[in-house]
Amino acid sequence: MSELAFSPAVQHWVNVVLIWVGFGTVAGLLATVLLPLRRTVGPFQVVVMGILGSTLGLLGLSWLYPKQSLQPISVLGLLAASVGAFALLILYHIWGRISRRREDESEP
Repeated sequence: MSELAFSPAVQHWVNVVLIWVGFGTVAGLLATVLLPLRRTVGPFQVVVMGILGSTLGLLGLSWLYPKQSLQPISVLGLLAASVGAFALLILYHIWGRISRRREDESEP
């Protein structure tokens, strides 16, 4: 049986996407453990918040240390990604409170 062969560029980008999804999931779960919400956050939301938080945290870290080569898959990268995911989780929490308050005010 022949193997399905992809070009090296496709293999590289598939690996990058899978690493960021896995890394974002870990960062999102870590942030969710640190700040549990009353409303449940679904697994898809944890992954999305983790990936976006990882991107946000690592962008912030690269802004703070512009001359340093940063690796996302490291202890410092995990810390920055978790802080970014934690910040997004706080924003999600605040947004939930504001939307609930608006719903309560609109009810007769």
